[in-house]
Amino acid sequence: MTTYTDRAMESAIGRMLRIGVAISAGTVLIGGLIYLSSAGTAVPDRHHFTREKVVFDSFAGILRGVGSLNAASIIQLGLLLLIATPVIRVVFCVVGFARQRDCLYVTVSAIVLLILLYSLFQYGG
Repeated sequence: MTTYTDRAMESAIGRMLRIGVAISAGTVLIGGLIYLSSAGTAVPDRHHFTREKVVFDSFAGILRGVGSLNAASIIQLGLLLLIATPVIRVVFCVVGFARQRDCLYVTVSAIVLLILLYSLFQYGG
């Protein structure tokens, strides 16, 4: 492990995190602008409560909503991208440490990745 390799890895991970957050923020912003342009003039009816339809029950449902330019689906996609950013960071760490041939950190990062994926699929799906 040389200092240059560590710095290159840190730089790549930092760049990936900035790009991931920027893409997710841009996606949420686009969804918010679409929402405000379409629903910003509606007057809420506070006399009758009606439950909203569940459209975010699956990733496929979110993508269908994004395909039809549903503002809430676009916002939800942006939030999913934000959640995926640290998971991708851990994947970057596993690959980076494997390239450095650092078995201890590969093992620790892989365990962290497995825990993240388990919790996402166990409680998120």
